[in-house]
Amino acid sequence: MFKRVFIANRGEVAGRVLVACKKLGIETVCGATQADLDSNYSYLEEADEFVNLGPGPAAESFLNPERLVQAAVQTQCSALHPGWGFLAEHSGFAALCEQHGVTFIGPSPESMDLMSLKIPARAAAETAGLPVVPGSQGILGSVQEALEVAQEVGYPVALKADAGGGGKGIRRCDRPEDLQTAFDDATRESLAAFGNAHLYLEKYIQGGYHIEFQVFGDGQGRTVHLFDRECSIQRRHQKLVEEAPSPNLSEAKRAEVGALAAAAAAHWNYKGAGTMEFLMDSTGDLWFLEMNTRLQVEHTVTEMVTGTDLACAQIQVAAGNGLPWSQSEISLTGHAIEVRINAEDAEDHFKPHPGKVNEFQICGEGIRVETHLANGSSISPHYDSLMAKVIAHGEDRETARMRLASALEHATLTGIPTTLPLHRTILGSTDFQSAACDTLWLDHFLNS
Repeated sequence: MFKRVFIANRGEVAGRVLVACKKLGIETVCGATQADLDSNYSYLEEADEFVNLGPGPAAESFLNPERLVQAAVQTQCSALHPGWGFLAEHSGFAALCEQHGVTFIGPSPESMDLMSLKIPARAAAETAGLPVVPGSQGILGSVQEALEVAQEVGYPVALKADAGGGGKGIRRCDRPEDLQTAFDDATRESLAAFGNAHLYLEKYIQGGYHIEFQVFGDGQGRTVHLFDRECSIQRRHQKLVEEAPSPNLSEAKRAEVGALAAAAAAHWNYKGAGTMEFLMDSTGDLWFLEMNTRLQVEHTVTEMVTGTDLACAQIQVAAGNGLPWSQSEISLTGHAIEVRINAEDAEDHFKPHPGKVNEFQICGEGIRVETHLANGSSISPHYDSLMAKVIAHGEDRETARMRLASALEHATLTGIPTTLPLHRTILGSTDFQSAACDTLWLDHFLNS
């Protein structure tokens, strides 16, 4: 096992990884910017050491591979955990760690490269036996080619960036006349956001459910799946509420797609935690969208219903200890729901509101809170606005929902606008209670 791990992330991510390291008896060194050090974050006091990475902007700190690896080496860390976000899926960063004798706690650079671009990922998924959304077989060379593919698969369709993420470079087209403008707009946005203007086209599945499967491998062809999560409540393609298991998936389909996902990961000799994202159409069929080669923000709901610790397992596998469970040892117990509380004003187009948190307290029966905040902590304008994840577990979905609703109703969170009021409203809605929230639901709900 590693003696000392460098945590190359911040906020609630760093706090989560730090807890896992302490559980395994590993010393921790946290990277932190001056903005973090000025913000009164609890995890920095709990770390064995921290390194000042410099100014607040991520480009000068958490997005600087050389600076992070240098910090790990200089503090005698034998391994580095990237968390999620920033450089967690950067194959060059993983390779740089290995070049300097620092174990990267995550998949291999080759696995990241395979899944980093959507077109190769679609091809790899199809070869591994996963169902792929009908669409173009490669990069679109022109609008005319897009028109031909759209005619074949049928409208509506979606133009998507090959290097896409975070909802950027996506344009829906309902008729041939839409494609020229959409093609130009998506090309420009993709080039600006990713430095890659390549596009592909898929059939647009209207009102589908976003369902993902957690997989885990040892890098030697042995893999397991830890069932599924429902992540359909989103705004601008960013998840707000997640739950496990999905209330919209049948047991037969859960077993079928879980086995397919694990087999695909084994086919790629995948190592560590990964998530395969699917879209379920109106007939109940699931279509592969992409694979995230890291631990997801919402991994917590999977941990709650399977009794596992995915962050600890990541570290154990990276240290060469093999998978901590066999497939037969993984089972579902109860239901878990998570909400992401952000420093945003939902009534003002989700405008971010960095600033000081005067009071912060959320608790309750069956409640787990993942946060880096305490009374008097600050939300920095340099990073995303996530303040906390609040997770409820119960013997069934309604128990989990009621526990979460109660915890949010009695929560104390003052100082800046947050999405807490919106989450209270969502959990109390008839549609959520009946699990009738597809990927388009939140926009309709907010505009009704």
